[in-house]
Amino acid sequence: MATRLAGPVPLEPPYPPRWPFRPAQPIPPAPSPLVPPAWAPAAAGLWPGRLYERLLERRIVMAYGLLTDETATQLSAQLLTLDAEGDEPIRLELLGLDSELPAALAVMGVLDVVGVPVHAYAGGRIAGPGLGVLASCSNRRGYPNAVFALTEPRVQIDGRAAELAAQEEQLRTMLDALYFRLAEVTGREVDEIRSDARRARHLTAEQAISYGLIQAIPQSR
Repeated sequence: MATRLAGPVPLEPPYPPRWPFRPAQPIPPAPSPLVPPAWAPAAAGLWPGRLYERLLERRIVMAYGLLTDETATQLSAQLLTLDAEGDEPIRLELLGLDSELPAALAVMGVLDVVGVPVHAYAGGRIAGPGLGVLASCSNRRGYPNAVFALTEPRVQIDGRAAELAAQEEQLRTMLDALYFRLAEVTGREVDEIRSDARRARHLTAEQAISYGLIQAIPQSR
């Protein structure tokens, strides 16, 4: 909290300023209370610039928070750029990731065409369509604290009666794409995946291995 002066502030100093005179630095704005996006460049101030550069140099991309259409575009750009720059695997850190359904499907489509292996490491709570991003990676590992939530995505449908039917059909198609991907990876029936999502089934890392969502828990170095 800034300290308040007891008396009035003089408009001019009582003595000649020393040169070169440096004006007072502006007070930086307060940090935004908004939740940071799932991916953001170093210029946004969310990561120290050099640290973020070092992560990219090591072909590490981080995705966290809520994945939206905007952040899905940025994340896809990072994956495609690293794919074009080298043949080494990409490490994708998924930390507390949830996603809007269209955004998850967009990233899943990009992961399908990336020509290098993408190794996913999941931590925190990975929920809803975010599991589709995890399932689209060639190698999937979960940290011991990870929780995997099979949940239905929340969507809002607005419009006239004729438009609602078309939107419902589109939503059904997108959900099928998500559930088919999870069924393909886990080796389970689509109806089982759909049923687990409707009842919001949660899995620990060990349970996720048995379920087929991940393949192993990373070993400490």
